Amino acid sequence: MMKFREDQYYIGEVLKGDVNAFEPLVKKHQDLVFSIVRRIVKTPEDAEEVAQDVFLKAYHKLGKFKGESKFSTWLYRIAYNTAVSHGRKKKTEFIPAGEDQLERIPDTDIDREIMGLSAEEQGKLVRDALSVLPATENLIISLYYYHQKDIHEIGKIIGMTETNVKVKLHRIRKKMLKEMNHILGREKYSVA
Repeated sequence: MMKFREDQYYIGEVLKGDVNAFEPLVKKHQDLVFSIVRRIVKTPEDAEEVAQDVFLKAYHKLGKFKGESKFSTWLYRIAYNTAVSHGRKKKTEFIPAGEDQLERIPDTDIDREIMGLSAEEQGKLVRDALSVLPATENLIISLYYYHQKDIHEIGKIIGMTETNVKVKLHRIRKKMLKEMNHILGREKYSVA
């Protein structure tokens, strides 16, 4: 595994004219950039293209990075905006579930049934529930649970207040519980 210096070091080198100093920034952040883009852009080929666009935009705008947030937050915000713009160009529409109904679902409704599943079955159930979420909601859950980003950083990345992120997380969890309940009620769940 490659050992990286602080992002600010590479940024300084790039701004001094060393174009090769941008490569470690790409290597350091490419996995999460691709993950963010892939949650919004559904085909792997388009996601790769958009991820490349993200790094090109970041490189060209690097002089405008003020350091008011972490470089990674700034970069992930570019990734999010670029992916959303790509989705708009493709005229991708997402229809959110009725959020008014979500508030009435108790958090513990399906806990017992989920806990009775194997780890592999639980993983598949979560992936299936995630797959029905609109792209931005999928990204919020992914950033929070899989990439351990805090609410403040998620807000910066997707352009929401911390309060909005908290509300979104609550509603997304409810949607996922509703979808898991639907999946579990629809059929005996298996990883086949």
